[in-house]
Amino acid sequence: MIKSYLITDPEFYGTNLTAFTQTLSSIISKNSIDFALYRDKKNTDYAIFAEAFILTCKQKNIIPLLHQEYTLAYELGAFGVHLISTQFDAIKKAKALGLFVVISTHTLEETLQAQNLGADAVTFSPIFNSPNKGNPTGLAPLKEIQGKINIKIIALGGITTDEQIKAVESCGVFAYASIRKFI
Repeated sequence: MIKSYLITDPEFYGTNLTAFTQTLSSIISKNSIDFALYRDKKNTDYAIFAEAFILTCKQKNIIPLLHQEYTLAYELGAFGVHLISTQFDAIKKAKALGLFVVISTHTLEETLQAQNLGADAVTFSPIFNSPNKGNPTGLAPLKEIQGKINIKIIALGGITTDEQIKAVESCGVFAYASIRKFI
C-alpha cells in the first residue's frame, strides 16, 4: 500500500500558532497520513512552529519531518528532514545526526546522486500539473527511475485525486506527497 506524505503550506495553515495546530490536527484527523513535512520558507518563528508541528504529529502517530533545517530537526526530535535540490551537500551531515533524509529531485541523475550520497528517499517532481512548478513530467520518468535506484521514491506534484494516487502507485513508488490533496 502506498504511503501518504502531507506537506504543509502557510497559505492553508496560517501564521497564528494556535490556528496552525488546530488546522493541522483537523487535517490529520480527516485524512490517512503516514508522514508530514513542516514547510514554511518565510516564518520567522519557524522553530516554534516546528516544535508544535512535531508534537502534534507525534500525538497523532504521524512521522514528522522538517524542511531544510536538519540541525533543528535533530534538536527537536523530528524523524527526519526534507532537503531541497540545492542541499545535496547536507545529506551526509543529516545522516550523521541519525535523521531519515529525503531530498527533492527532478531528474534521474539527481536521484542517483541522492542515492550515492546516502539519502533514504527522494521526492521526484512534478508528476502532474502543479501551480508554479514548471512542466509536469508525467508517469514515464517515474517508472524509469523506479527501476534504476534502490532508495524510496516519493511522487510529488499535482497529486490531488484518488485516480492520480492509483496511477503513481502503479509505478511502484513508496509514497505520494501532496499539499492540496489533504486540504
